[in-house]
Amino acid sequence: MQWCSSPPGGDRLPFPYVTSFIRNTLLTHEPGRAAGHTIHPFFFFLQICIMLSFALTIVRHGETQYNRDKLLQGQGIDTPLSDTGHQQAAAAGQYLRDLHFTNVFVSNLQRAVQTAEIILGNNLHSSATEMILDPLLRERGFGVAEGRPKEHLKNMANAAGQACRDYTPPGGETLEQVKTRFKKFLRSLYQRMLEEHGSGDQCPASTSGPSEPEQPRIAGLANDGVQKVPVHALIVSHGAFIRVSVRHLVEDLQCCLPAGLKMSQVFSPCPNTGISRFIITLRREESGPRASHIQCVFINRKDHLDDVKL
Repeated sequence: MQWCSSPPGGDRLPFPYVTSFIRNTLLTHEPGRAAGHTIHPFFFFLQICIMLSFALTIVRHGETQYNRDKLLQGQGIDTPLSDTGHQQAAAAGQYLRDLHFTNVFVSNLQRAVQTAEIILGNNLHSSATEMILDPLLRERGFGVAEGRPKEHLKNMANAAGQACRDYTPPGGETLEQVKTRFKKFLRSLYQRMLEEHGSGDQCPASTSGPSEPEQPRIAGLANDGVQKVPVHALIVSHGAFIRVSVRHLVEDLQCCLPAGLKMSQVFSPCPNTGISRFIITLRREESGPRASHIQCVFINRKDHLDDVKL
């Protein structure tokens, strides 16, 4: 059984018991009283420590020669970055250089690994941050279409009477399978973030209870949304995977979007080293961590590519 850290003025208590107590009593009775009994100081402590907000920045890998030639790579073709891809990754690294990434998660395909290494190599605060390679972040598998022109996939989809985005070539992953991979990654990410950063040190000084995070300030800068968010995870992944992930965050998890952001932009293809950012607030529950609030800060930003020759 998992145990909570020692509360102010009290003994340690089993976490499942605490969350059950809060759900059944603390959150449904007057402050300071529960079922006719004085609430242990620990429950007020946990009430303000039950949430953790962190930033999640998602970057697509830099260009490969296959990208330039409009050939599908998927998972079976593991190509390195092109010269342009190296420049794009360096530009992304310079753009993000002043941010501190507490956690870094990367697809284990070399185009993503190289991009992450270049980004971290340009970063002033995160060069020593451990880079965790996770196959859950791999590109969508395109089966027999891998290595072939994208136009070939469109022709296969047309022959099957389906839209190209929804079509699954023989041996490939369905969009639902890709989403399942992302959901599995999110569960492990939430657990890790709470274990590593969900200590009492993250709790606000106020005793008024947890509240939803403030709306992020968006000024077109690299640190948009993270000025007051010390915990920050970086993901480096792939175009089709990122597109499915963003759709899950927006449609299934009801992510809040910035004012004026068009849905056509939200679901548009991510360019090489395109950058998206979300602020996720986690709530500890007896069944495990859950995202109680997700705020999109921006989608597919590519300001850093203005000076890169494509």
